[in-house]
Amino acid sequence: MCGVVGAVSDNDSIPFLLEGLATLEYRGYDSAGLAILNNGLHRARAMGRVAELVDKVAAEGLRGRVGIAHTRWATHGVPAERNAHPHVSGGLAVVHNGIIENYEALRDQLRELGYTFSSDTDTETIAHLIQACLKGQIGDPAEDLFSAVQRAVGYLDGAFALAVISEDESECLVIAREGSPLMLGIADEGYYAASDASALLSVTKRMVYLENGDVAQLTPDGVTIADLSGRLVERDIVISNLSANAVELGEFDHYMQKEIFEQPQALSNTLEMLSGAGQLQPGIFGAEAETIFQHVDSVLIIACGTSSYAGMTAKYWIEQVAGIPCNVEIASEYRYRQSVANPRQLVVVISQSGETADTLAALHYAKEKGHTYTLAICNVPESAIVRETALRFITRAGPEIGVASTKAFTTQLSALFLLTLLLAKIKSNLPQEDEKAYLDELRHLPVAVEKVLALEPNIKIWAQYFANKQHALFLGRGRHYPIAQEGALKLKEISYIHAEAYPAGELKHGPLALVDQEMPVVVIAPNDELLEKLKSNMQEVSARGGQLYVFADGDSSVKNSAGMQVMQMPEHYGLLSPVLHVVALQLLAYHVALVKGTDVDKPRNLAKSVTVE
Repeated sequence: MCGVVGAVSDNDSIPFLLEGLATLEYRGYDSAGLAILNNGLHRARAMGRVAELVDKVAAEGLRGRVGIAHTRWATHGVPAERNAHPHVSGGLAVVHNGIIENYEALRDQLRELGYTFSSDTDTETIAHLIQACLKGQIGDPAEDLFSAVQRAVGYLDGAFALAVISEDESECLVIAREGSPLMLGIADEGYYAASDASALLSVTKRMVYLENGDVAQLTPDGVTIADLSGRLVERDIVISNLSANAVELGEFDHYMQKEIFEQPQALSNTLEMLSGAGQLQPGIFGAEAETIFQHVDSVLIIACGTSSYAGMTAKYWIEQVAGIPCNVEIASEYRYRQSVANPRQLVVVISQSGETADTLAALHYAKEKGHTYTLAICNVPESAIVRETALRFITRAGPEIGVASTKAFTTQLSALFLLTLLLAKIKSNLPQEDEKAYLDELRHLPVAVEKVLALEPNIKIWAQYFANKQHALFLGRGRHYPIAQEGALKLKEISYIHAEAYPAGELKHGPLALVDQEMPVVVIAPNDELLEKLKSNMQEVSARGGQLYVFADGDSSVKNSAGMQVMQMPEHYGLLSPVLHVVALQLLAYHVALVKGTDVDKPRNLAKSVTVE
């Protein structure tokens, strides 16, 4: 959620630190700050956007070769400058992403040692704890900052990505991670650190991904890494395939708009292995996939937010096509309940970033319960979730900057449909002619999405009707019910209109009481086996004066009438119809937000990468 960057450079680090923070703005934050070493420790902090910090740093004329910087998303303590990072203890400064669960007990202990606190944060506790380890107030005096941080993290319970500097070691930066992402950048002119690879692209593509428990020291002479046991270790250098252009807006007004329109290419990239394929190969999920899939008798999908709706859509596919049971669990709930493990169940974890704290913890819980058949569907190949599963499928959506997920969702759906087909094939539930037909539909999917994007001018008109509304209902049936949920989520995320989704058949069981002329009702109406049932549900809305906005397939018999506006989708797409309908809902949410004038890419109170519980 927060952004961490740090540098030990041959040159002034201030430009990199500020540019890194600007790159990480998409993660969500309420304040920003930095600390730099230059004849002592100098700190600048500001509320609001990174631009406010840029002005402060310029006014104070800060320069230096070793520094750390941070964007904060409030957890402990209200958004206020006194709670902004970095936090200091004497001549030592710390930035931190994560949550320290035992900070109150540590704070009490440190107060007894004479430390005073000027913030409400858990992070200030870390600064004083490292200082106490340096001074020998907790254990013997540490030899240097590197050993002090190694000792201090042993007292911390929770998740953290830390970057620490001290005026007593003016050419040293120490970083540490446990549960929150943190990586190194190796460049000719210095060594860098960040919580996201995109923040390093301006200086290098050579990156080192730290493991949980790692503590690293960066100096002009090189990098030293110690693992959880204190043993010095080497970590592989990875050449990132990201490009700086991928995180630039280009011709678009917002990242969300850019990412909506990148979906045809993202789907094409994700499905590239199908370009000349006559049949599916299990190896696209990993070398052991065929063996594991043969033993699987059911599927458990674990995810959060938008990714969970992808999983809920896949449940319909897997049970219908593969013919095996599938359950979907919200990660933050699954990890805290007693469940019955099935050793033959395939556990599928879905995450755009691969660092989602609840999903990662749920994966750990599943493995503790005895699950060994695990699969990650993720957009980041070097992420923690990918490294901890037996099988993996990397969606090739590219960087997704907008907080409201779009192309990550549709590429997750395409990956889950591939999984469905492979499970069906291995279970002998996929006739060869059906396999060929589904592969042809997948290959055509990017073109079909292009046709949906062409509806944007008409969707803009609809957006005007929603702008002054306070509430909205979204209705779907079958595999389109999770798509209705995703559409409602998008609308409330970026326009702040309260929106709820229901299976259309549930209207008469309560939600119909909410329907009046001020309640727009969005309906997903594909031309499938449930269409006639859905028409009856729409009549229930019309009879109560509700205003219907219906996305209907072109070959359906749903037409405009009093109180009902119908937008014809370009083509009916069978089982893959959810992918097309969700693109239309993304456009609707985007244009409603534009009319309302909200911050589309950085909606209030939200963060892109939820790396804390």
